[in-house]
Amino acid sequence: MTEASVREFKMPDVGEGLTEAEILKWYVQPGDTVSDGQVVCEVETAKAAVELPIPYDGVVRDLHFPEGTTVDVGTAIIAVDVGGGSAAPAAEQPAAGQPAAAAPAEEPKAAGSGRQPVLVGYGVATSSTRRRPRKGPEVPVQQASTAIQTELNGHAPAAPAAPPAAAPAAPAGTERPLAKPPVRKLAKDLGVDLTTVVPTGPDGIITREDVHAAVAAAVPAATEPQVAPAPAAVQAPASYDTTRETRIPVKGVRKATAAAMVGSAFTAPHVTEFVTVDVTRTMKLVEELKADKEFTGLRVNPLLLIAKALLVAIRRNPDVNASWDEAAQEIVVKHYVNLGIAAATPRGLIVPNIKDAHAKTLPQLAESLGELVATARDGKTSPAAMQGGTVTITNVGVFGVDTGTPILNPGESAILAVGAIKPQPWVHKGKVKPRQVTTLALSFDHRLVDGELGSKVLADVAAILEQPKRLITWA
Repeated sequence: MTEASVREFKMPDVGEGLTEAEILKWYVQPGDTVSDGQVVCEVETAKAAVELPIPYDGVVRDLHFPEGTTVDVGTAIIAVDVGGGSAAPAAEQPAAGQPAAAAPAEEPKAAGSGRQPVLVGYGVATSSTRRRPRKGPEVPVQQASTAIQTELNGHAPAAPAAPPAAAPAAPAGTERPLAKPPVRKLAKDLGVDLTTVVPTGPDGIITREDVHAAVAAAVPAATEPQVAPAPAAVQAPASYDTTRETRIPVKGVRKATAAAMVGSAFTAPHVTEFVTVDVTRTMKLVEELKADKEFTGLRVNPLLLIAKALLVAIRRNPDVNASWDEAAQEIVVKHYVNLGIAAATPRGLIVPNIKDAHAKTLPQLAESLGELVATARDGKTSPAAMQGGTVTITNVGVFGVDTGTPILNPGESAILAVGAIKPQPWVHKGKVKPRQVTTLALSFDHRLVDGELGSKVLADVAAILEQPKRLITWA
């Protein structure tokens, strides 16, 4: 292997406008052989979890970041030897019969040269290498590879006499504290020595809250050094991980959702209108469609007909399917409908959309809805599936909620919330009877949708759900 044969694979922009991604899982280790198109890791962007394939053949030389690290787009994350050299660098692959403890002995050899000039990004710095000492006179190659991977995942080495499990919590002054780059920068800006911070993150990782707690703890210690109870007061702020509180880092989908909702709420003037409607006939139609051979193998539910009703209402009121271009001071009317469906997933709320939903037949729409929901539940929704939406439906009724005041998805002008469908007393043909009733709520951007247009759209959706035959007469 030559240094010229090492290729660096950089974090790609897997979605429009994304600037960073978190490495969720590595599928390869140093020494593994990879081929063009092979998935080497899974990353989570602000929009979805995505698997990254490597674009060339070779042998993995180094993983630059452990799992759980947030990496900027364009930063090298993995080094691959494409020259057909040995399975791993000599320093990382001792022979099976050679004592593994001899591996660190080679490190002084590179101490004088510092970083290897061939690697981009962080490079290979001897001072940043944290290698866990291997116990026992002989370590199989497979175990050695596992130890290397453990180190790359962010575990610092323990002292030779200490057990590996105690390494994260060991307060040895020579051990580099575990912390992500943004946390290290925060500590530097605040003048905090990370070796004095009590970690509360997983595997002994220091979090931003730990740094702030150290700052808060230092204030009373500096102002009241002679007060006896001071040590107890110093310890309290650092105890965030208790049975009474849980702190969850804001990142990934949750971080993106928060930013989008705040931006939408304070950019577009929201107006929400409500209507309560008898959907008994729609529920009967749902049962009839389930028995129709055209829908064999497809999931038919009220959401399907609600989506179709909204598409018909948009066809009758096309100006609602638009967006506001602040820079150009223009209203952009869309002649297509990419119908967004809000979906709750373990990673948070996402809004994938069905492209060109306006052009689909009812069976095609049912198929697209089924695929969208299944993909979202599996956490495999791609960033492209969440881009370019024009209007959205959020079905809060599945949680037993009557309705809500939904916030617009950024770049869209309307969102329809569907409440729970419940049997309620209703005046039907002059008599009070139990009927299937729901409440709809339509939020819209009042910059481009006035009250009359918004009311017409909501009234049309309600009228279709009350008399589903309008799907034919109005379509």
